[in-house]
Amino acid sequence: MQPEPVSVLSSSTRIRPRTALVASADRNFRQRLARVLTGLRWQVSEAEGGAAAWSAAEARQPEAVIVDSWLPDLNLDEFLRDFHGSFPQIDLVMADGSSGLGNPRGPYRQELLYALRSSQDTDTAAWNTAPVERQAPANSWPVIAGSAPRDARHDGAAAAADLSAQRPVPAPVRAGAESSAAAAQCERLPELVGNAPGMIEISRRVRLVAPRMTPVLIEGPTGSGKEIVAEAVHRLSTRSRKPLVAINCAAIPEALLEAELFGHTRGAFTGAVHGRTGRIEAADGGTLFLDEIGEMPLALQAKLLRFVECGELQRVGDNETVKVDVRIVAATHRPLARHAEEGKFRSDLYYRLAVFLIRTPALSEHARDLPLLVEHFLARMGRHAPVKRLDQGALAKLEAHEWPGNVRELEHVLERAAILAGEEPVITAGEIDFGLMVN
Repeated sequence: MQPEPVSVLSSSTRIRPRTALVASADRNFRQRLARVLTGLRWQVSEAEGGAAAWSAAEARQPEAVIVDSWLPDLNLDEFLRDFHGSFPQIDLVMADGSSGLGNPRGPYRQELLYALRSSQDTDTAAWNTAPVERQAPANSWPVIAGSAPRDARHDGAAAAADLSAQRPVPAPVRAGAESSAAAAQCERLPELVGNAPGMIEISRRVRLVAPRMTPVLIEGPTGSGKEIVAEAVHRLSTRSRKPLVAINCAAIPEALLEAELFGHTRGAFTGAVHGRTGRIEAADGGTLFLDEIGEMPLALQAKLLRFVECGELQRVGDNETVKVDVRIVAATHRPLARHAEEGKFRSDLYYRLAVFLIRTPALSEHARDLPLLVEHFLARMGRHAPVKRLDQGALAKLEAHEWPGNVRELEHVLERAAILAGEEPVITAGEIDFGLMVN
């Protein structure tokens, strides 16, 4: 027999309806728990991940937040620590009934535990299913690692004493290399292909900084995936529903770059027959990605610095200022700190952009990820054509290459090889050509 729900506050003392937020990637779990809490006269909102939960808590601080044992976008321990620091008054409860970071129990804890027990009585076996490992086909490269299996979120979760009977702990993952590979898959973001420590560190840093407003500077050689990192920061942020606006500071002539960034009024310069909104203003509420920020002229850096400091911009040819709310992510292949010391880049702007630094490695620094990257690109090309694979000669040729153009070069080489292979399902060494690179 289930225990009756207990509430330590009488209805006369409740000033407003009790609100709870359920953060879980498992839709069924969210819905089951929401039904029980609604029956107990709670108002319930749901969040699919940590970033969405943070945004919902800021909009309307609930009495309680129930967090699943795994979040698809953020590191759980870091989320709990930062959330508790920002919202110490919210009762933070784990899905196994324990307190997040051991914070004091809230006045409705008994009702919350009752709701968790009741929702888990109809739980399915999916909670206890270990991740299924994909087997690599014979005589082919390993299948590319994908995003973490949804059921992997319960690995290592300790059940509280009053809930252990309802949610058994899954069997541990096998030790050794397979365990390390599984841990890496759970840690890294799906768009950042590679299990090398450097790639895992990038995913860790992206998860840490994404929910914040902190400016991010991404440094790395050309073709190493800086734009993909910027897109991941935006995707995992609370601004993901607003636009990510990108501008390549090296691709636009200096005379036009200011108007492109800040916008202009009609007649501001020759050819300006109509007024135009700039890229910064177009990103209002979202993220502005300044690619190749190291190429921005010094005079324009001063104007950008003013915007970074006060959040206001002035369109070219206009006397009025416009308030814009954007999060800035910048990228460069240049050693920006050294350029700032040498006066080639404004040091005050550098220190405002480089609050949080992420470095993308050259492909030669994580060459062990070459098989995963090859499988990733061949699978992507296979969306519109039969998937091809490499023979041993092609593999050896790729492994011997130094990859000065990094991941972008690899993608182009494989695309060209797939075309040269024609209808053949196997790419041979003869189709691997490094001489026609377009970086």
